[in-house]
Amino acid sequence: MNELLRKIPKVDELLRSPALAPAIAQYGDRAVTEAIRAELEDLRREILSGQADAVPEELCAQIAHRALRDSLPSFRSVINGTGIILHTNLGRACLSEQAAQAVYEAARSYSNLEYDLQTGKRGSRYSHVEALLCRLTGAEGALVVNNNAAAVLLVLSALTQGGQVIVSRGELVEIGGSFRIPEIMESCGAQLKEVGATNKTHLSDYERAIGEGTRALMKVHTSNYRIIGFSETPALSELVALGHRHGLPVLEDLGSGSLLDLKQFGIHDEPTVQESVRAGVDVVSFSGDKLLGGPQAGIILGKKKYMDILKKHPLNRAMRVDKMTLAALEATLRSYDAGAADQIPVAAMLAAKPEALREKAECLAKLLAQAGVHCGIQPTEGRVGGGSVPNRSLPSYAVAFGGDVNALEEKLRSGVMPIVGRIHEGKYLLDVRTLMEKDFDTIADAVREALA
Repeated sequence: MNELLRKIPKVDELLRSPALAPAIAQYGDRAVTEAIRAELEDLRREILSGQADAVPEELCAQIAHRALRDSLPSFRSVINGTGIILHTNLGRACLSEQAAQAVYEAARSYSNLEYDLQTGKRGSRYSHVEALLCRLTGAEGALVVNNNAAAVLLVLSALTQGGQVIVSRGELVEIGGSFRIPEIMESCGAQLKEVGATNKTHLSDYERAIGEGTRALMKVHTSNYRIIGFSETPALSELVALGHRHGLPVLEDLGSGSLLDLKQFGIHDEPTVQESVRAGVDVVSFSGDKLLGGPQAGIILGKKKYMDILKKHPLNRAMRVDKMTLAALEATLRSYDAGAADQIPVAAMLAAKPEALREKAECLAKLLAQAGVHCGIQPTEGRVGGGSVPNRSLPSYAVAFGGDVNALEEKLRSGVMPIVGRIHEGKYLLDVRTLMEKDFDTIADAVREALA
């Protein structure tokens, strides 16, 4: 053991090695020095524990690879092979090429963010998307904040502070990060009035609860769960009619919020934003980076008199979005406006048919076979994700790998271009619904190296 330890090269010897010259040129002396020290420390530990019986010939290659890995940014792209379209941990919606290009242009140059090019005077940042949102949904006004939780906070703070808000017990949701409707109301200075039962709430329950202190009726879409079986809730139009009879605004937190009718994709229980507007809801809010397929944002639509109040509220400035978010959102909305929703990755992934996904899996499997990798193709099920459309599976196909699947998963996840799949019934699966064909060569190379 002592003889092995004495054979470990010194740091300065390795720094002079011609094999590490390219790494030093690319990453710098300091980065390579740190990589050498970390690699040598690992080697010493392995020798002392009896896991190594020689200094590896590929030591310089290992050092160069560590320097490469350490030079990578913490926040970077990954390849999603989980089959979950709106994977919250992987950044939810992928932007369209048009939206990504719009972000690039907004980031690299000055822009007319708050400058009216026609009048030469100061303008509103929301003007870039407000007209589009109103045209697409039929709303009288629109506002964008940094996410839907912020949207709900702003709406309740501006319209219900000091008063009572009536909500069905079956809609007191909690979303990610322990964001709960009762607690957010409390922080806004509003009082929650629960009505009905968990599974059944009648229109008469709302009506009986209305009093002098009532400020609004609120509908909350149960985005991340469903109550099935013996359940009942009033139609949205009935709730709107009740609220308006009593001079109360009806608010709706739609959660995911879709501009497309998802029935065409076999999803039958997800409302659209347009339906809420047509039903007469006074203020509706939803996310931009879920079913809409755009950037993280909270979109608020509604009647002009309420939107004017929201725009003037002090919280609005604290929650406002930046130029890159607006650029991505405008480009996404323009795709909808042009009838080209298939340009948006979320919509395209939802629309993918099983037979097309099988062909896609066969294409990837063929590429893997050419790289010398053995794999199979099997049917699987994915999810919409992001707290949207719960309990609804999406039939798909996956490329499947056997062997030491835990080691394969770790190697692919830890690569220069991380690949995230899932292990199911002893196999490692890459669901092609969420894979992009432009990444197939990268996937084939990564799997071949991982299995070598």
